Amino acid sequence: MMQRMRLFVEASQRLNFAPSDGAAEAVADADLVTAMAAGDSEAFAALVSRHVAVVAGIARRMLGDDSEAEDVTQEAFLKLWRLGAGLKIDQNGVGPWLRRVVSNLAIDRIRSKRRVTVTDEVPEVPEAPSQLKDLEGEELAARVDLALQELPERQRLALTLFHFEGLSQREVATSMDISDEAVESLLARARRKLKTLLEPDWRALVSAGEGG
Repeated sequence: MMQRMRLFVEASQRLNFAPSDGAAEAVADADLVTAMAAGDSEAFAALVSRHVAVVAGIARRMLGDDSEAEDVTQEAFLKLWRLGAGLKIDQNGVGPWLRRVVSNLAIDRIRSKRRVTVTDEVPEVPEAPSQLKDLEGEELAARVDLALQELPERQRLALTLFHFEGLSQREVATSMDISDEAVESLLARARRKLKTLLEPDWRALVSAGEGG
C-alpha cells in the first residue's frame, strides 16, 4: 500500500508538466495499462495525468468536499494500479472504467456518512469546486454545489456525468450500468429538483450549460 501511495504522489506531482511533443497522448490507454501492470510507474503517471481531472471532478461534485474528493480520487487510481493486469480496455480507453469506480466509491462514502451522521442541515461548502468555473460567479457556483448535495445520489451522478462532464445519455447509461430510459428519468427528476432549489438562478445555470 505504501508503495502505491508513493507512486500516486509521484504521478500527481508530474501533472504540472505537459508532454513536450505530444508523444504521451499518442500512446493508447490499453498499452499504458499493460505497461503499468508490469510495474511501469511512468505508465501509471501518464494515466493519472490523462484522467485525473475528470475523476476528481466527478468526486468533488458528488461529495461536495475537496478533501474527501481527493481521497476518493486517490482510491480510484490505486484501484487501477492494483487491478491493472486484470482490466480489459477497449477502444474507449480506461476512462469509462475510472468513471464507474469513482462514482461507486463516492456513492459508498455518501451512504456510509448517512449511516453514522443524522442531520437535517445542509453541509457547509466553504468554496465552490473549480470545475464549476463556467457558471456565472462564485456565489452561484456555491449555491449550485449545495443544491447538488440535496439530490439523491443517483440523480446527482447522472446530472454530474451528463451536464458537467459532457457525456452523452448513452455514455451515462453505460457508466451507471442502467438503461437510456432510466438515465432520462433520473435527469428529468434531477432537473426538476434543481429548478425548485435554484429557481432564481435556473436560467443562468441552463445558459452556462448550453454555452459549454
